[in-house]
Amino acid sequence: MALKLTSFSSVPSSEPTKQQQLPLRTIPGDYGLPFFSAIKDRLAYFYSNGGRDEFFRSLQQKYNSTIFRANMPPGPFVSSDPKVIVLLDAKSFPILFDLTKVEKKDLFTGTYMPSTNLTGGYRILPYLDPSEPNHDKLKRLIFFPLKSTINNLIPHFHSNYTLLFDSLDKELSKNGKASFSGNDETAFTFLCQAFYGTDPKATSLGSDGPKLVQKWVLFNLSPELSLGLPKFIEDPILHTFRLPSIFVKSDYKRLYDFFYSNAGFVELQEALRFLLQQRRLRPRRSRAPRHLQGRSLP
Repeated sequence: MALKLTSFSSVPSSEPTKQQQLPLRTIPGDYGLPFFSAIKDRLAYFYSNGGRDEFFRSLQQKYNSTIFRANMPPGPFVSSDPKVIVLLDAKSFPILFDLTKVEKKDLFTGTYMPSTNLTGGYRILPYLDPSEPNHDKLKRLIFFPLKSTINNLIPHFHSNYTLLFDSLDKELSKNGKASFSGNDETAFTFLCQAFYGTDPKATSLGSDGPKLVQKWVLFNLSPELSLGLPKFIEDPILHTFRLPSIFVKSDYKRLYDFFYSNAGFVELQEALRFLLQQRRLRPRRSRAPRHLQGRSLP
């Protein structure tokens, strides 16, 4: 999760008295030259020996601190501001939940937000700051199906994964080895049956759901991913420019149509609950007797 720190004075602690006795330090590290240093750090993050872990380990050793300033990918030209403060220890992590010091708007997986062309023109929940009005509304809508379908989870999990492991046992006994490649399709079917009461294979979506989701996720997260391609091919395609959303538009439309046609009851129940709650909170207005309705009082 990438976050913008609006202020950072000290690390929170469960021992405030002891914390007050510790001297405050300036956060070490620097961002280097604009534009060029961000690209240099991006190449080190993805392609240096040891990869991402070595990138963080080397900076931690360089600054002798688990908290430091650094540039994070993707940088130019996907992200306009790659500057972050890296937190590598558990003690400092709780500060990420302090909304007076951290801003989460348009940030989730990195220092950028995917194009809204990938999400029907909407900023989705992970990229909304908790202070925004729609954050709470969407969060409640997301948790509603989890709560309302809780009794469906175990039965559908058992039935779907029993079929998966039975097929693996048969394949193993026949060939001496088995592939776990069917897990994605099983997981997708389980979730659709548990939350929406629908088997996707019985709809126009068929068995394409997991592949469409994977492709859509790739277009969202490509600036943060490495596919193991040569650096001179992968970096310009995935990390320097955004993948055009037009190539996943039809796939997104198929997924949208499936969820729209099968998730209606969730929205309806939550909408009714919200309206009933609003009605209870609304002050009652007195009504004139029927024989006086339409007449002006003297």
